[in-house]
Amino acid sequence: MEENKPRIGVFICDCGSNIAGHLDCPEVTKYAATLPNVVFAKENLYTCSEAGIVEIKKGIKEHNLTRVVVASCSPRTHHPLFASSCAEAGLNPYLFEMANIRDQCSWVHMGLRDVATAKAKDLVRMSVAKSASLEPQEEIESSIVKKVLVIGGGVSGLSAAQALAQMGIDVILVEKEKKLGGLLDKINKLETKESAKENIAAQIKAISLLPNIQIFTNAKVESIEGYIGNFEITIQSKDESQGEAQKNPFKDKVGCIVAATGAIPLIPEQNFLGYNSKNVITQMELEQRLKKGNLDAKNIVMIQCAGSRIKEREYCSRLCCMTAVKNALLIKENNPDTEISILYRDMQMYGTTKEQMLWDARGKGINFHIYNETQPPQVNKASINFYQAIIGETKEIEYDLAVLATPLIASKGSKEIAQMLRVPTDKNGFFLEAHAKLRPLDFAADGIFLCGSARFPATSEEARTQGMGVASRIGAILFKDKLIKSAIVAEINPETCAGCLACVGVCPYEAISFNKTTKVCEINEILCKGCGNCASTCPSDSATLKGYKPEQLLSQIGAA
Repeated sequence: MEENKPRIGVFICDCGSNIAGHLDCPEVTKYAATLPNVVFAKENLYTCSEAGIVEIKKGIKEHNLTRVVVASCSPRTHHPLFASSCAEAGLNPYLFEMANIRDQCSWVHMGLRDVATAKAKDLVRMSVAKSASLEPQEEIESSIVKKVLVIGGGVSGLSAAQALAQMGIDVILVEKEKKLGGLLDKINKLETKESAKENIAAQIKAISLLPNIQIFTNAKVESIEGYIGNFEITIQSKDESQGEAQKNPFKDKVGCIVAATGAIPLIPEQNFLGYNSKNVITQMELEQRLKKGNLDAKNIVMIQCAGSRIKEREYCSRLCCMTAVKNALLIKENNPDTEISILYRDMQMYGTTKEQMLWDARGKGINFHIYNETQPPQVNKASINFYQAIIGETKEIEYDLAVLATPLIASKGSKEIAQMLRVPTDKNGFFLEAHAKLRPLDFAADGIFLCGSARFPATSEEARTQGMGVASRIGAILFKDKLIKSAIVAEINPETCAGCLACVGVCPYEAISFNKTTKVCEINEILCKGCGNCASTCPSDSATLKGYKPEQLLSQIGAA
């Protein structure tokens, strides 16, 4: 049983010279030993090193510590490491507190050693004061349904479904079209010159042989409820003969969800750069003609950034340049006498393979002309005029076929899916990941993932890789026997809750609901992320956040 009086151990980290180079760590350690309830204080060169972790465990056991404070760098990166080290030594991990004396002290007060040292003492004193009132917590556990819903049957969706099924996880794959394949089924060849149709057909055949994939085509997801580990889904299929929704929708439970809804090429307005779908077409329409083998043009002009990198659509679609060069090379190989010119603002040919394609195209006699974004090409009946800024002249090129490189835009229905999943989209309608670099395949909402062009225009190889990446992320969740999450969540006292619903309105994760029977608000601990919005809003102080209760925060403020 824990003693009434806490026994606090404080560990001050030098972080090499990151901290010790800008403040007096021995002085801060000496000061920490004088604080109330502190029975042990030690300075470490690197507390996050193996030797530093050993010192924490040793201190807990030898000095019977009931609280631990580490004064080092960012809690965002190191709190889990130190908390788990406390747990390994037999101390409840929620009796651990951190003081950030690097980011918030030494780094912002470089050259002011006395000021930095004084501030470090303040931060340590505040953390020690809060730690004294910390309470042990039990991590939250819930069951997991070992099944996944994949929305979208394009390259990324098929890749995710295949990888998951091969790991032994049951998959429900939903595609709104009558057949699988997505955009890859509609284009001619990949940049590797491999047939796109054959490539995707092989992947479709591979997943059709897997017994644990349930495929719904000509179908849509009607509703999604629940949370990570326990989502309830409803799928509505259309009767192929009558084109109407079937009477009995399919319902099931899944543990995770993948949004792989893809993207679609922009179809320009009829008057945009002379677009008429006869002799002024899009790259996707060119793909169709090449696929059918009915291209007889002798003078072809391709215009890049047609509908992208403009006020309405500021982003670069990334694939348009590669597609134009690929198709130009294919045409040249079949008809060497064809004159091909590519008008561009910038060439986006990232990666060694694509860059080599660009050099090959120049070597084949394909002409590249740069145009000024403020003076876009003028498409006339038989010629195209454009201002070449490099030489300061307006040039004219005759054509019998003009090809517009239009961008990929968010898929129709992605907004509806986003609302069902309660996940964000960017201003262009693409799904917005949790973090572009740290969590590129995750949504902020747990248990929901994204891949392929639903996230942003991606090549087939990128989409396939992202699908496998998502499968890996999901496997890390579903291979566990149960879901375990942090105990730092909100709680509502039903005795004092007035049912005003103020907390419901400010919860960004929809983790709070109103119980009409008891007339009080309730927290879903699995959905709660511990943001504290409800605790700061509740007028009756009924909502509190574990680990950040008023008395704990007030003790910190008092110490400051």
